[in-house]
Amino acid sequence: MHLVYPVVLAALLFCTGLYGVLARRNAILVLMSVELMLAAVGLNLVAFDVWLRDELRSGQVFTLFLIALGAAEIGIGLAIVLLVHRERGTSAVDRLRELREPRGTPRPAPGEPGEHPTP
Repeated sequence: MHLVYPVVLAALLFCTGLYGVLARRNAILVLMSVELMLAAVGLNLVAFDVWLRDELRSGQVFTLFLIALGAAEIGIGLAIVLLVHRERGTSAVDRLRELREPRGTPRPAPGEPGEHPTP
């Protein structure tokens, strides 16, 4: 099998995911687009692993880690999206800008309640 076929398919998947991330307003569709991009990377890893005939199968091992990373990303991302949807009533990414602090909001002084420790 030629290397060109999976690489072109992965490029198409990645471009579709990139378009979805840049053009969509719904947070769930953005997360699905990120998953498409991760799938494209995994396809490239496996394709190059087979093409190079790696004895350690490192491309396939990295793909397994990528699948685990994608599952964790979807779990945490969906939890955040559901929490925001319950609070705001929408999951539109444009409306999430309202969550930041307004400019000119006084910050608590050190030692006061509500202070967040800095790293």
